[in-house]
Amino acid sequence: MNGLNARSVLAPAAVLLVICILVSAALAGTNLLTRDRIAEAAAKKAEESRMVVLPQAETFEELDGHYAGLDGSGNSVGYVFETEGKGYGGTVKVMTGISAEGNITGVVILSHSETPGLGANAEKESFRDQYKEQPAADLAGGIKVVKFQAPKEGEIQAMTGATITSTAVTNAVNAAIEQYQSAYASEGGN
Repeated sequence: MNGLNARSVLAPAAVLLVICILVSAALAGTNLLTRDRIAEAAAKKAEESRMVVLPQAETFEELDGHYAGLDGSGNSVGYVFETEGKGYGGTVKVMTGISAEGNITGVVILSHSETPGLGANAEKESFRDQYKEQPAADLAGGIKVVKFQAPKEGEIQAMTGATITSTAVTNAVNAAIEQYQSAYASEGGN
C-alpha cells in the first residue's frame, strides 16, 4: 500500500513539475523576444512626453537625472524632470517641463495606480493645464493645493474627490521645481 500511495503522489507532482518548467521556459522566451520592443516603446513614449511638456524643444539632451530641451540651433529652451509623489493607490510618476525663463510649460502623468473616475482624472488636460505658466523660478515652497476656493498664482484647484492624488501630482511637480531651482534658477529664471 505504501508504494501505491507514494506513486499516486509522485506521478502528479512530477507532471506538475514538468508543466511548471515548460511554462517558465515559455515565459522566459517570450520575455527575451519582447524585451527590446518594450524598451523601444517606453523610450518612444518618454520622448513624446518630453515633447508635450516642453513643446518649444526640437531635441533633448540627457543631463544628470533630467533633460535639457534644445531648439534647432542647439540653444537651451528649458528642462524636463521626471519625479514622483505618493498617491492614494501608490506612486504617481510625473514629467514636468520648465522653460529657460523659469515657467512651467507642461505636466504629463507617466504612470499611476489611482482610482478610475477619481484620481485617474489627473491625466486630464483640464487638471494638468493648471500647472502651466506657474513661475517655477519664483515659487518658494512650491505650488499649493487648494479646495473650495479659486486658485491664485502658485496654487492649483484639487480634483473633486481626489485631493490625495492632486497633492501627489503637485508634490511631484514641486520636486521638479526644487531640482530646477537648485540647478538653473540663478541662470535665467525670473
